[in-house]
Parts: sequence; C-alpha cells; structure tokens
Amino acid sequence: MQETKTSTSTEYHTPMTREVKSIRELQEMIALGQPLVNLAFQNMDLTSLTDTLINSGIRESLFLGCLLENRAACRLQRENYIFPIMDLPYPIYPNRLYSAEDLYENYVRTDPDSFYDTTDQKIYRHFIHTGKYTTDIKESLARSLHDQSITSSLEDFIIQYDPLSLIAVMGGHQMSRRSSQYRQIVFLSKYLTEKGKLMLSGGGPGAMEATHVGAWLAGQTECTVLEVLKILGTAPDFEHENWLNTAFYILENFEGGDMPSLGIPTWLYGHEPPTPFATHIAKYFTNSIREEGLLALAKGGVIFTPGSAGTSQEVFQEVTQNHYLTLGIASPMIFFDSHFWTEEWPVYPVLEKLHKENKLQHLDLGIYDQVGHIVAHLNRFYDRFKNENSTV
Repeated sequence: MQETKTSTSTEYHTPMTREVKSIRELQEMIALGQPLVNLAFQNMDLTSLTDTLINSGIRESLFLGCLLENRAACRLQRENYIFPIMDLPYPIYPNRLYSAEDLYENYVRTDPDSFYDTTDQKIYRHFIHTGKYTTDIKESLARSLHDQSITSSLEDFIIQYDPLSLIAVMGGHQMSRRSSQYRQIVFLSKYLTEKGKLMLSGGGPGAMEATHVGAWLAGQTECTVLEVLKILGTAPDFEHENWLNTAFYILENFEGGDMPSLGIPTWLYGHEPPTPFATHIAKYFTNSIREEGLLALAKGGVIFTPGSAGTSQEVFQEVTQNHYLTLGIASPMIFFDSHFWTEEWPVYPVLEKLHKENKLQHLDLGIYDQVGHIVAHLNRFYDRFKNENSTV
C-alpha cells in the first residue's frame, strides 16, 4: 500500500497594505493604538509630523514621494521604504485620478495656442523627448511608478460601483461631432448614465468624447443636448483650432457634470487631446496597461463603434477575455453600425461564424444601428445574469 505523504509546508499570507489618505487618518490610528505596520503614504506633506513619525514606531511601510524633514527621513529609512521625489513634469506618485483642470492647467479658452502650455502637453513633449519606449532606467522607473499609482487610484474610484454597471464605448478619434453616430452615442451614454451606469472610454476625441458628453449631460433636457451638439459641431474634429475651445465653452456656460464618467487615455497617443468632459481621467504612459485595464473594467458591456486597427485590436482582446472567461464573466460585445462592421471592416461576420461553430465560446454578440436596440441587448444581459445568479 502506497504511503500518503502530507505536505508540511507553511503558507505565508502577506497582509494587505493599507493606504493612509490623510494626516488626520494617521493621527486617529495613533490615538486608537492601532499597529502602524505595512502602511502606504503617497504624495503627502508630512513635515508637520516630524516628531510624531520619529516616535510612532512605523515599520515595513511605504513613503512614496512624501515631503519629510531630514530627521524623520533618517529615522524612518531604517525600517521602511522611502521613494524620493524626482524632478519631472509629471507626478510619479499621484494619489488620485486626474481631472480636466489638472491636465488643462494653463489653458486659456480665448488663446488656442495655450493648449501647448498645458500640463498634459508638457508631459507629452517630455514623453516624446525621452522616447516612447525609453530604456533610461530613471525614466522607465518613474513612468512605471506613475502608472501603478494611477491603477491604485482607479481601483479606489471604481470600488464604489457594481461591476456590471461599468460600460465602455470603444472607437476611433475620427468620428465627427456633426455625424449622426456621434449624436446617437451622446444620447445613448446620457440614457445609460441616468440609469446608474458608469460610462468608460479611451478618453480622447470622436466616439470617445461623445461618450463623456452624453454622461456630462445626464439629467438635462433634449433641447439642451441639441444646443450643445450644435455648438460642438462648429469645430467638428480635434484638428480644428476651436475643438478644445468649444468644449470648454460648454463646460463654462451649461449645467452638467453631476454624474461621473471615466476616461482612460494614454500619452502614447498624446497628439490626441483628452476630452475635458470626462469627470475622472486615468491617463497612462503604457498603452497596453491602459487598453487591457479598460476592457477588464467594462464587465457591463463593451460597445464598439467604427474605428480602425486600434479598435479592431480591442475587439480581439475582448474576445480573448470572454472566450477564456478570464474575468469570470462574458460581457456583451455590441457592434454599432452594421454596414461598417460587416462591409467596411468585416470583423463581425468572422466572430459570428466562429462562435456558431463553437470555436469561440462564451461570446454575447450583437450588431445594431439604433440606440434602442443596444439598450434592449444590455437589459437582456442584466436580466439573464440576475436570473443565473439568483438564489432560491
């Protein structure tokens, strides 16, 4: 009889690092006598707490880009990890997502050329100057730390939402503000936002902008939406000198922005300005992290609008996630504009054929030309998911 061997190996469970968001939170932890171990402090000015830090017994904790007096830094570095501040045009340890005001600091609406003085464009020029795929260890490390910090802030933001309420609109930057497709996406996004969905996009012009315009206008009348579209249409694409001007005119002169939306752009395509209509912006240096993360977040569905190679790449990334159930759920893949996806860029017939032949599994496909049909498909998905996961 074969002897059964029992493993005597010990499993080690590393405790989750607790992010301390404010000086007040730290002071409360100390007052309550909580253990000050495995904490993370990010981009905070801690110079007023020098004596407290020296005597607190903090250990095995991270200090990312924090301002510290020398006495505190010398004491803390014995049992903690201190990451210094670097002189770069971008924050290495951002502790929150960007806003339009952050990225468009120094923009003057009456001066189109002031766009090049914005924080966003200063970072983009630095990105190009140091190399999109730099091998400089200082620069590559700084970018990695920045992107990790953005991911952390992104997780903090979306945790408040039901994962099925996150819906992404994917598409190229070339869609004109004057087009019927742009208009339909605005109304679709507006409707879904009013129903409690969080709308996501790549955060740029075209279909991406339409997503955030719609979310920004949630709760407003149809007349207001049509007036906004008329004004935006005077600068139909992002290469028009008034593209940004008209956007900020709307932001300054119309009511909106009561409901959030999330843009996830990248400096790899930094020549495309990020839409200021997104209330929260997670901008990355590394495009692959941004693309995969955007699709992974959109468990409530992905709507693919006309695009080109980039959009097609995203289609097949989503196919892979759904086929292998990488995220434990197959989200709806909805294609908007049947002529484009069957004739001009015939991706849909290929996916449909492979799915019917069972070579691609778990796909929830749909192709439509009307917003109402997209909404109906999404509702069927939510109802089916609810029924499959309900307990008797």
